[in-house]
Amino acid sequence: MNQKTIRAELEDYLKKNYITINQFAEVSGVNSGTLSSFINGNRSISIPKLDHITEGMGLKEGTFYDLYVDECFTHPSLNWRRLRPLLYRCAELDKLDCIGRLLEMMTNNLSYTPLLFDIAEDLFKQGQRAAAALLYERVAESEKYQHSERLALCQYRLFILALCKDHAKNLRAALRFEGFVGRLDEMDQLDAMKDLANTYLTLHMWDKMDKVAKRMERLANIHYKYRYEQSRKEEFHKDPTMPLFAYILYAHILCSSVCVERGDYDLGLQYVSLYSDMSWVREDTEESHRLMNQCKMWAKANSYLIRLMKGEIEVLPEYVAYIEQYEEEILLALFMILQIANRNQFNVDDILLRFEHQIPEFKARQGEEGRYTPLVIEDRYAHFMAELTLYYMNRGEYEKGMKYMLAGLESALKINSKICIIRYVGLFEQFRYAASLESQIIYKNLICNVQNNNLAVSNLLIMESDSDNYTYS
Repeated sequence: MNQKTIRAELEDYLKKNYITINQFAEVSGVNSGTLSSFINGNRSISIPKLDHITEGMGLKEGTFYDLYVDECFTHPSLNWRRLRPLLYRCAELDKLDCIGRLLEMMTNNLSYTPLLFDIAEDLFKQGQRAAAALLYERVAESEKYQHSERLALCQYRLFILALCKDHAKNLRAALRFEGFVGRLDEMDQLDAMKDLANTYLTLHMWDKMDKVAKRMERLANIHYKYRYEQSRKEEFHKDPTMPLFAYILYAHILCSSVCVERGDYDLGLQYVSLYSDMSWVREDTEESHRLMNQCKMWAKANSYLIRLMKGEIEVLPEYVAYIEQYEEEILLALFMILQIANRNQFNVDDILLRFEHQIPEFKARQGEEGRYTPLVIEDRYAHFMAELTLYYMNRGEYEKGMKYMLAGLESALKINSKICIIRYVGLFEQFRYAASLESQIIYKNLICNVQNNNLAVSNLLIMESDSDNYTYS
């Protein structure tokens, strides 16, 4: 039996359709001499010409790529001139298996490592995430004993690419990456620590978030002094993605959040004062002013919030009136107001009624980019629904409370938040007596999904100790 080849496929196509080489040259746009030499085995074909041939035959893009790999890359010395465009086209067409085969052929040749890294960076910038991840993995494997900055950057990219709606996967990605942060270029370190801290924020791992935030503050302060306060200012070969001052202020914001979670409200207010004072900031760009205004808004809102947490309920109307001006802050505000109301057993019906029309919008907004990442919004929404459930259940509005409970549990399952799932399981068991038969069936089906996703009840119970990191009523 003759081995299947691109040449044989093309020749067979021409014979079956009674098409001459000259006629096919007109259809495909490939020179007839090139086609003739290719069919006769006298020359190979480039990726652009192969794409034209494939299109001329009326076939799907990339149909012959697997055969192309077999025919052109079987010998030890790979032709990079042909390999590079094939990698880009496979990434564009999402032919990941083909990329995997090519990378497997390159396993023992370290000279390709920097070239693959450059392509991975291009694909990362272009949004070809899956293909970029394959190349980063290959480069990281090649350099795992080198302790290089390139290895650390690969691990950083893989961390970003691994982040998803699943909290368990995000935790594994964060723990895998954490040890590589210090090997990055110091400007990249700032962005890496910001991204790592944000991940620990969504996981409610306050101690880890606190440590990363303080490391980020120290590093940003050092570079800020070098850049703006030394008599001999330092020139940097690259800049982080935000102005330097923003990393200092953001570290203070994160630390204030940790203080609130720990119940240290006075220290939390001290941190708020740090990111409300920007008299020292030297940057004077449009982006800098936007970030400073944002921090001022957060500082005022969070000062109200911490005073509320301290028991100064009289500031609640001012807080609500202020936060109503900032749509992206309303979800957090309502969540914290409900948490305080549940803890102190007071009525906030008027506030909920005021924002009732916006509650369904919170879920719809989960995939949008804004001041908060989609991961933060999704996590915040799941916890907000739990507080809303408890509020209505405590007030005897069981039907409404059960509706929010089931919707919230579904959201918690989608992001695989074990802390949040445990919360909903506890709430349902506490108020099972108020659940209708229909609600019990829906709940049972949702819990079956927990088990199907390898989150067995035994695992949930093991995680209960982690729930101490979160404030429950």
